[in-house]
Amino acid sequence: MQEHRIRLTLGKGEDRRIKAGHPWIFSNEIRELQGDRLRGATAEIYDAGGGFIGLGHYNPQSLIAARLLSRQREEIDSVEFFRQRIAGANELRQGRYPGLATYRVVFGEGDFLPGLIVDKYEEYLSVQFLTAGMDARREMVIAALTELFAPRGIVARNDVAVRSLEGLPEAVEILAGDIPDQLAVTEHGLRFLVDLTGGQKTGHFLDQKENHLLLQGIVAGKEVLDCFCYSGSWGVHAAAYGAAAVTCVDISERAAALARENARLNGVANAVTVEACDAFERLRSFRHEGRRFDVVVLDPPAFVKSKKALKEAEKGYLTINRRGMELLNPGGYLITCSCSYHMGREPFRELLARAAQQAGRQLRLVAARSQAPDHPVLLAVPETDYLKCFVLQAV
Repeated sequence: MQEHRIRLTLGKGEDRRIKAGHPWIFSNEIRELQGDRLRGATAEIYDAGGGFIGLGHYNPQSLIAARLLSRQREEIDSVEFFRQRIAGANELRQGRYPGLATYRVVFGEGDFLPGLIVDKYEEYLSVQFLTAGMDARREMVIAALTELFAPRGIVARNDVAVRSLEGLPEAVEILAGDIPDQLAVTEHGLRFLVDLTGGQKTGHFLDQKENHLLLQGIVAGKEVLDCFCYSGSWGVHAAAYGAAAVTCVDISERAAALARENARLNGVANAVTVEACDAFERLRSFRHEGRRFDVVVLDPPAFVKSKKALKEAEKGYLTINRRGMELLNPGGYLITCSCSYHMGREPFRELLARAAQQAGRQLRLVAARSQAPDHPVLLAVPETDYLKCFVLQAV
């Protein structure tokens, strides 16, 4: 790419959050701009007194006008920069998950590479370029990934709405090699088929892998309901850990078919029933049928895409959790999740308390978890702490 540079000076007092470690600069925090005001330009960022803050990417079309990549004077527009940054991120994962073949390699801001997601599925890579700055440097990123991993194929899952906020098109692109229609990956000794080009997120819910272990010790011999099951990762784990019967529900027939195949692949098809239907309605109909479960899992997609949508999303979370609680047998467990950053951890807990009151149930908090460590959380960047996973028991 042809390098374009811009000098960005913040207004007085607008540097506090940035100097505390947050990488985002909003358009209303900028006092002065000098240079090429082009989408994806390299930005030199200074405080109101002229002190150097760092280097990043600029986008005049986005509310987040700049994102920091480095707080040093260094070359950030090179294959070597991305190779070193990605290698460092991968080293952290290898230390936490030695020998693991499927994991998140790069988690955007959590790895000081805002706008870039890289997931490794065995010998294949699934990437997302979420910002104009990263999208403009995709060739550098791909070159670095090829040098580090020598993948058999790289797919760009750029079919995400957040790209539109950056003025970018949504698309799925094969960037290198060949991508199979389905790929089997391993999680806790179980095998899961992944759809790298058409599945949800980048193909699999890698952020929940440690939370799936919460099922151990509570599902043996029990009846389990897995709502919003997608490819059946919660349900298949439950069956593998000894559940007597598992019902998986997802509105997508494609996802339901994948869940059935994953149950078969792991030898638990006899214990797993998969229904392609609306989880909201099915939760209600289970109650009318008098069905009860020992364990209910609620792992819906993000209901909250923005702060403006929070109130409406709260209604959805409240409804499904109330209905899930109503289905619990005495002593039963509810495992409930939210992957929406805008639904904060404490507000989510308070919402669950309201749902329990409406359901006429008393529940105890057994565990409160977050995303897996390959999705690192930075204290200075609360947006990186997005996944909430609560285990509650009916008492």
